Amino acid sequence: MRPQENATFRNTVVLIVGLFLFWELAYLVVGDVALRSPWQTVNFLGKLMQTDLFWLHLADSLKAFAVALAIAVILGLLIGFALGLHRLSGEAMEPMLVALYSIPKITLYPIILLAFGIGISAKIAFGAIHGIIPVALFTLNAVRTTRPILIKTGRVLKLSPAVMVREILFPAAVPEIFTGIRVGFSLTLIGTVLGEMFAAQRGLGYMLMSAISLYNIELIMSVTFLLVALAASVNMALLVIDRRLHHG
Repeated sequence: MRPQENATFRNTVVLIVGLFLFWELAYLVVGDVALRSPWQTVNFLGKLMQTDLFWLHLADSLKAFAVALAIAVILGLLIGFALGLHRLSGEAMEPMLVALYSIPKITLYPIILLAFGIGISAKIAFGAIHGIIPVALFTLNAVRTTRPILIKTGRVLKLSPAVMVREILFPAAVPEIFTGIRVGFSLTLIGTVLGEMFAAQRGLGYMLMSAISLYNIELIMSVTFLLVALAASVNMALLVIDRRLHHG
């Protein structure tokens, strides 16, 4: 490992240990009324993972999330490159994208339900709308900050927009684009789980909402812990790759 990666790994371990200690302290203060200890949560999660029903819910969540992330990345890249290649359009549309992104997405959920119905399509759509704009904005800024000489060279060579993106812009903008994908990953996961919580019959979000309605603290803590651990683990791996791309 590089020195910087060693420091990141050490800080991550310290943070995880600190969070678990804080969790245990909170449990000792609050008690069984609203919390379970880290050991109790991990123990219950282990038992939960031995059931077939859990794996059906997990598979449904992962399927919806994977499709939503693919849509968010593809559409985000297309929008970002299209606006980045046309400077006037980029300057006009960027404030609109930022304004659209600031809208609480939960307010759009009734419209999504009317358009897609209850099921996996609504979860995918709700997850995708969380990730599209971050990917588009990072891609737009990446193209905008690409060295002008590269773009001028492409125009002198009379490259088509598709070839310009493939041969010049994309390789130069990869670090910033990957940062956008990393941010989009986390937000798409949040959107997918929220979609499952409000209008779905399968998935980890549905399990979490059912546990809340039944006041099943063990299940609430276990599913929440699994989601946090999954998101944090993948995000840390993406962060390491992100830093390597930015620092060579």
